[in-house]
Amino acid sequence: MTPLGDILIARIRATGPITLADYMTECLLHPRYGYYTTRDPFGTAGDFITAPEISQMFGELLGLALAQSWLDQGSPAFTLAELGPGRGTLMADVLRATRSVPGLHAAMTVHLVEASPILRSRQQASLSTYDVQWHASVHELPQAPLYLVANEFFDALPIRQFQRVDAGWRERLVTLTADGLGFGLTAPAPVAALAHRLGDTPQDTIVEYCPAVPAILADIGSRITNHGGTAMIIDYGDRISNGDTFQAMKSNAFANPFSNPGEADLTAHVDFAALAAASPTAHALTTQGAFLTRLGITSRSERLARTLVGSSLQSHLAATRRLTHDQEMGTLFKVLALFPMASPPPPGMT
Repeated sequence: MTPLGDILIARIRATGPITLADYMTECLLHPRYGYYTTRDPFGTAGDFITAPEISQMFGELLGLALAQSWLDQGSPAFTLAELGPGRGTLMADVLRATRSVPGLHAAMTVHLVEASPILRSRQQASLSTYDVQWHASVHELPQAPLYLVANEFFDALPIRQFQRVDAGWRERLVTLTADGLGFGLTAPAPVAALAHRLGDTPQDTIVEYCPAVPAILADIGSRITNHGGTAMIIDYGDRISNGDTFQAMKSNAFANPFSNPGEADLTAHVDFAALAAASPTAHALTTQGAFLTRLGITSRSERLARTLVGSSLQSHLAATRRLTHDQEMGTLFKVLALFPMASPPPPGMT
């Protein structure tokens, strides 16, 4: 057991079982032993790899979609923001791709929402030529037109799990078992936040609920509603939460989420209906493969391929397939766009 595991076991023995959200928070953000506070988990040498690390095309096309949305809304002075920016790769690609858009860079201020001090230092190195401001939460962003990206941010937010029973729910809590840490169940009780799911959830089915989502999406949506802008949220998940999707990743492979607390990434599939419902904006949802294809990734990939040979060419073609193919990230990953009611959806969403 890890040092953090020993701390959690002692806590449970002293005060009783904890919610899955509490467990995820400790494992990911504990100030001394948390996964994100102690390491850089991104890239080929890390525990997982995200779309911006797979290919520059992802950030380039996303940046140009945001730029067109900015033009469609009258080219205002605006906040360009990213939630959970990793190493800063995605934002660097967005900024590089939009340099040629007249007036865009002069109109923007760049803001990153990042909790990890290690990742903040990586982002600072990646974006050293730009004036960047960092924030601990989305609530600190300026009250201004907001053009925001969030790639694989919401999947890492702590969730709670509830199992449908009769007219109520039993919550899955993290407790002590014969094998160490594991799941236990509470007695049945009503859950106000899931009252609307009673009609579409079969008996014994698990529904996941992210407590942080309503406040975050209401905040983003209020800025877009009051000032204009567009948010592009890319993550893996489903239209609605249905079933147990809690998982751990370590060294690019699935792991037992209770074996090594603090040493694996913990995530869950995103409930996109919950995101959309929490924002007072118009919205559109599509798959990542369809989104990138509509934005022209095929022609962009072909242009880049002309300058490549051998293993570099094969890696590039594999990256294109990985981002778009149905059997790779193409359909598992979704793109949710939030935008003003009176504005057109951003490119790639229709």
